[in-house]
Amino acid sequence: MKQFFGAFFGSILGIIISTLLAIFITIAVVKSSFKESFNDKEDVSAAKANSVLKIDIEGEIHEREKQNPFKDFGDLGPFAGNTGLGLNTLLKKIESAEKDENIKGIYLMIKNMRVGSASVLELRNALQSFKKSGKFIYAYSENYSQQEYFLASVSTKVFLNPQGSLTWKGLGASLMFFKHSFEKLDIEMQVFRHGKFKSAVEPFLLDKMSQANRYQSKTFLMSIWNTMLNAISKDRNLNMDELNRMANNLEIKFPENALGKFVDVLAYEDEVMDAIKKKIALKDTDKLKFLDLDKYEPKAEIKLKGGKIAVIYANGSISSGEGDDDQIGSDRLAKAIKDARLDDKIKAIVLRVNSPGGSALASDVIWREVVLAKKVKPTVVSMGNLAASGGYYISCAADRIFAQPNTITGSIGVFGIIPNLQKMLENKLGITMDTVNTNKHSDMGTGLRRVSETEYTFIQSSVEKVYDTFTKRVAEGRNMSQADVDSIGQGRVWTGADALKINLVDEIGGLNDAIAYAAKKAKLTEYKLTELPKQKSPFDELFGKKESEMETRMIKRNLGPVYTYFKQLQNVFQLEGVQARLPFEIIMN
Repeated sequence: MKQFFGAFFGSILGIIISTLLAIFITIAVVKSSFKESFNDKEDVSAAKANSVLKIDIEGEIHEREKQNPFKDFGDLGPFAGNTGLGLNTLLKKIESAEKDENIKGIYLMIKNMRVGSASVLELRNALQSFKKSGKFIYAYSENYSQQEYFLASVSTKVFLNPQGSLTWKGLGASLMFFKHSFEKLDIEMQVFRHGKFKSAVEPFLLDKMSQANRYQSKTFLMSIWNTMLNAISKDRNLNMDELNRMANNLEIKFPENALGKFVDVLAYEDEVMDAIKKKIALKDTDKLKFLDLDKYEPKAEIKLKGGKIAVIYANGSISSGEGDDDQIGSDRLAKAIKDARLDDKIKAIVLRVNSPGGSALASDVIWREVVLAKKVKPTVVSMGNLAASGGYYISCAADRIFAQPNTITGSIGVFGIIPNLQKMLENKLGITMDTVNTNKHSDMGTGLRRVSETEYTFIQSSVEKVYDTFTKRVAEGRNMSQADVDSIGQGRVWTGADALKINLVDEIGGLNDAIAYAAKKAKLTEYKLTELPKQKSPFDELFGKKESEMETRMIKRNLGPVYTYFKQLQNVFQLEGVQARLPFEIIMN
């Protein structure tokens, strides 16, 4: 009887939840349809005269915006879908606002922004173009981190809360090393690698950076820092030596120290509103016409006659299988490239890569489709924050490679790891193992014993073979000798600015530059962009979430910044096969 009532009330609860979800979905769909049906009569999202576009940047900026039919319903917790802005949408709307006569300026609010350096620069360049059109940008924040200030410094005026802060101390990269933890746990990390700079395995073998890793880290950090300094120097009329001096001496202690150099006005937000009113010649009693970014839907220029350009997003670590918008699955991405290749309406392909790499085999599967696409239509790569190791592997065959000066790329090297858990199981948990094999090496690579010398040689030969293949792919794609690729390979990480000098990339530029080049190569003056792979519908995303994904979200929320290291350790025990992966998780302070 108890089981009956449990099942009965469980069914009732399920029906109630399903009904509520159905109501939310129906309202969202009807609302969307209603809005579309009346677009021709009255464009409620169009800018009215003397409007100011409000761009509120908080949290993450993703490569690609996801559909979210629940965005107009506020915070719905787990039903809200993916949160965060999409860089593709931001760039598109800023470009449209630049040409929109009704929009006089941008109000840029920044709070707790989490985004890679290259994405910040791409967004900054779009704002720079907006400002050059003669329109204004006013930026405001209560606290500016260095990345946030890097973005805000492009503005016509920078405002800071009088009780706020501005961080200016230079860049630092911190790595966490687990060697002593593994020693205490009696875990032996058995490593196979090619590349003196391939330091992905160092956190498990050493207690500090190797000399090679320290050298490459300092080099790419200085390159990224100089990119920031150069841009800020031009827009704020500050000498680069002066900027370095202020960082070295920690001169920006209080908001007053930043006034006149880094910021123009110390003001509360209501005072910023008054300044904007004055800028667009409104009276104090007049109401500001802010147009929120998410509601701004400018009428896109119709470019259909010439054909289509496919923008294919390769975002996240690389593995075999389906993947999703946050992880590159070789099956899904290879199919997207193949579909674009076989579609006669698509005249050119732009592969947008933002990846630290991953499985070497999965990377090679994707590389093959890039090679086939290149044979029949212009195929261009646009690198985002990361296009390293496997991320470079899938890029190297393209007709032309664009990168930002602060993109992290290269890392041409491979490795493999097999943890030996035998002593830990026996000494810490009292668990012993006994094995029966049909052959001498049947239990090789199980992680339950140490590999023999013969087995080590066998596995290392696989790593060497993958490295040889990797460098051949790069040599073919970049028209270089394999020896030259090896000399700049060995797992070394480069910034886009330095990669340009050694022929790993062709041009400094962003996604729009890559699209313009692809259009020129395809001889298109009119075109329409189509984005691939096709995103899952928000309803598939909602109902298709695995239990493990829910757990990951909870762990990430609870661990906060420590999650990065937890994930790094978790990945070690989940790696399969030879890896072409960025040497480490880069955390810049």
